[in-house]
Amino acid sequence: MTAEPIGVFDSGIGGLTVVRALMKQLPHENIVYYGDTARVPYGTKSPQVIREYAAQDADFLVSQGIKMLVVACNTVSAVALDIVQKRARVPVVGVIIPGARAAVSATRKKRVGIIGTSATVNSGAYTNAVRQIDEEVQVFARACPLFVPLAEEGWIDHQVTMLVAKEYLFPLTLEKVDTLILGCTHYPVLRSSIAAVLDPRMTLIDSGAAAALEVERVLDEQDIRNPSKQKPNLQFFVSDLPAKFSEIGERFLGQKMGRVRRVPL
Repeated sequence: MTAEPIGVFDSGIGGLTVVRALMKQLPHENIVYYGDTARVPYGTKSPQVIREYAAQDADFLVSQGIKMLVVACNTVSAVALDIVQKRARVPVVGVIIPGARAAVSATRKKRVGIIGTSATVNSGAYTNAVRQIDEEVQVFARACPLFVPLAEEGWIDHQVTMLVAKEYLFPLTLEKVDTLILGCTHYPVLRSSIAAVLDPRMTLIDSGAAAALEVERVLDEQDIRNPSKQKPNLQFFVSDLPAKFSEIGERFLGQKMGRVRRVPL
């Protein structure tokens, strides 16, 4: 079972930052990615709809013969991880608990900020996860929906992005948080703009990178790491617009993607 791929899914393109983190941490693992680009974004939809979509996403990846499943989508990790775990029949890792653990380890003043989609923030999932790890940590959350289109537009260090970041993050600076969880897969693309408007001593937590460390731990624990040292096989599937996904996705992945295939809903 060790050569089978790790499955990763997201509501769209942002989960490629998690794939990028996995490739860095586990350079020999085969990966199959599914982006539900026909129904993106998930962050503005009801929990019931998100849970329905997440079940379908998990079913598709299971059909690809995966050995493990990573829920890259923060929104699904927040409101539908239990559904994915029931459908997958393989180990499942979300991004919220690893991100929360990393933030609790990093904070010096026990004041943690969280930014994400409206659905992720409103779910309280990160807040609950942080407090379950350390109930003394104070948590301050803020939805930042405009970061998603700015990341997809490629406005990484654009003046508009800086202005939006200042507007969103100013309330968190007033709360004197010292650690900030980037609770959406798009946000690592804008890391430089986000960091530029914050105290340079602020620690930024990429929940995708934290999840990659958890994936490595589970692979070793279950003894299912791929022993091959050959170049891994990367497969990409979407529910709509493969060409657009490839064009924007290379910015998120940090390399050429190759063929992207469309899977009908």
